[in-house]
Amino acid sequence: MSQDSLIQLKNKGTGETYWTRKNKKLVTRKVELKKYSAKLRKHVVFKEAKK
Repeated sequence: MSQDSLIQLKNKGTGETYWTRKNKKLVTRKVELKKYSAKLRKHVVFKEAKK
């Protein structure tokens, strides 16, 4: 995976992170995804953060 296309998704409450890819040509907005939080043991919103 190219490091240029990686983005970091971070949960504000727990500080947990996920790494994923984003097509920067097609998606210009910040990404928000519902992912599983192991600390909270439920799905919560993870938002795009700076690397």
